[in-house]
Amino acid sequence: MAEEFVKAKIKGDKVVLFTRPSCPYCIMAKDVMSKYKFKPGHLEYVDIGAQKDMGSLQDYFLELTGARTVPRVFIGDKCVGGGSDVVELHESGDLEVMLQGIRALQ
Repeated sequence: MAEEFVKAKIKGDKVVLFTRPSCPYCIMAKDVMSKYKFKPGHLEYVDIGAQKDMGSLQDYFLELTGARTVPRVFIGDKCVGGGSDVVELHESGDLEVMLQGIRALQ
């Protein structure tokens, strides 16, 4: 079920952040994303804390990305890591290039 849920969320032209509300790294990643002007429907935050099978989701993240932690940030169908990774991508200018590459920005 976790695999189907995650695969249904990640798509080639969309950015998806799997988060938890109280996580400081999730807040950091959301703050970075707020600096960009996304086309409607191309940015989604998924609160895994609200899911009944949160542990299964995190186990699938480990299998898929090598880490169970949140945030798990997907640009298109590629996981780019977590909060610190998103900050580094933003500061280097690579994040904007990646977002433009999937045509998620206005």
